[in-house]
Amino acid sequence: MAKMRVGLLFGGRSGEHEVSINSAQAIAQALQTGENVHKYDILPVYIQKNGVWVAGDTANKVLESKTPLSSEENDPSQLWQFPPEVQTVQVWYPILHGPNGEDGTIQGLLTLMQVPFVGSGVLGSAVGMDKIAMKMAFAQAGLPQVKYEAVERSQIWSNPCIFPKLCDDIEAALGYPCFVKPANLGSSVGIAKVRSHSELETALDSAASYDRRIVIEAGVTARELECAVLGNDNPKASVVGEITFDSDFYDYETKYTEGRSQVHIPADLPENIVTQIKEMAIQAFKTVDAAGLARVDFFYVEESQEIYLNEINTLPGFTQFSMYPQLWKATGISFEQLVDQLVQLALEK
Repeated sequence: MAKMRVGLLFGGRSGEHEVSINSAQAIAQALQTGENVHKYDILPVYIQKNGVWVAGDTANKVLESKTPLSSEENDPSQLWQFPPEVQTVQVWYPILHGPNGEDGTIQGLLTLMQVPFVGSGVLGSAVGMDKIAMKMAFAQAGLPQVKYEAVERSQIWSNPCIFPKLCDDIEAALGYPCFVKPANLGSSVGIAKVRSHSELETALDSAASYDRRIVIEAGVTARELECAVLGNDNPKASVVGEITFDSDFYDYETKYTEGRSQVHIPADLPENIVTQIKEMAIQAFKTVDAAGLARVDFFYVEESQEIYLNEINTLPGFTQFSMYPQLWKATGISFEQLVDQLVQLALEK
């Protein structure tokens, strides 16, 4: 039987470029392990930080070294000039985290190329990436969330009369502590926990430098739980895991510094809470029209047994140590089986 050529698309123009390389290396290894070695032929395709696509040996070297290529300034004539090998790809496996990777942009391009691809389409990716659109969709579906306010950069970077009133309104609506987040960045980039009016002003100004849309969430004392979803029209939920950490909140440094956070799979939870979280994870997946894979994050207030949906990540980190594959491993699906199922789901979709 002829092998299927998988275009492993990684790198990209986002702050999570290096995370993408690590995920791609793990997926490449899994596609060349066990039964997969007889089913798939991999074509690594690397998008440099300047947006130029390279394939073959150059892309392989990036995977092997885990080191991004140094990118010179954009040469407009090189942008969107695809390597000739791209024409041989039968199914795409994009593992591009953050803006320009999991926000619907690359998914739109792959759709126009008329080649199947792993993961959500344009709608699911876009709604899953924009925290404000996501929260509005979840609210419409009746899914419980912490209180939040949405603002725009133009309100923050406005005249001196408007900005203080904006901060007063946020303070009155949410209180302290609260979290300020750019709407369209992943991996906790640009997020700040604030406890005072002055900290709120600083955090809003900082978040506005990352994104023109900003969300502010009420702080809640809760356990942080995660559930993985796999499938298309009939998705399934994994066991539930928990993340604990030694910092004030789960920021970028904590997330990517070894030893700063711990994963507990399965989480020690009452069975009825596990059942509710699994059901809510699948509902969230369907609400944004996700496909293939997603990790859904929750807050659980133990005293009151309240569950709040935090967010959905339609293209989560994908190394052997990432939460998404670890949750499925604990559910009974190995890393190699998982990447195989995702390719098959792409073909089914």
